[in-house]
Amino acid sequence: MQARPAPTTRSVLVKLSVLALGLAAGLALAAPAGAQGAATRDPAQIQAGTYVVDPNHTQAVFTVNHFGFSPYTGIFSDVSGTLELQPAKPAESRLKVTVPIKSLYAPSQHLVDSLKSDKWLDAAQFPEMTFTSTKVTPEGKDKAKVTGDLTLHGVTKPVTLDVTLVGAGANPMNKKVTVGFEAKGTIKRSDFGVKTFVPAISDEVHLTLNGAFERKDQ
Repeated sequence: MQARPAPTTRSVLVKLSVLALGLAAGLALAAPAGAQGAATRDPAQIQAGTYVVDPNHTQAVFTVNHFGFSPYTGIFSDVSGTLELQPAKPAESRLKVTVPIKSLYAPSQHLVDSLKSDKWLDAAQFPEMTFTSTKVTPEGKDKAKVTGDLTLHGVTKPVTLDVTLVGAGANPMNKKVTVGFEAKGTIKRSDFGVKTFVPAISDEVHLTLNGAFERKDQ
């Protein structure tokens, strides 16, 4: 029986190249169509309607100055709410979001427990923070000032958020029509009765809502 000749280095390299190309093609086919560049920032292409918060991709973030040494940031999750979106008439849009205080996350569990206690946010007595818009003022095609009532620690005060459209379109994973915004604002926590360690820990709190909303009728 005649033995087969050993493969040459060239033939091995050719086989490896073919295998690599095959893997690359397979990965390309497996990736969702339009996974990159699927979103638009053109209001004319955004669908009007009722949207609900996608809690898996929405965050409420706060930052304070910690004893003058550094900014300190925490995150709330499990956000819920609705957005009545009218891209052609943005002033008629309406937003309401609810943030559970118990969802607070920060790097220190000791600090998290303290912030949820009655010395700070008192999650047991005031389990939710809410924002309900009362006025939307467009500022260009992808920005707006959204004024509304913020309820925190049992106190309701008017707050204005600077809102920027991040993008809208069909989510390449679940195919749902999705729109995303970044909203930023600043409050004084003492206005809401949260006065612990003011001013050593800053009275000013910077708020950011990174919000993803999915159209309801899908």
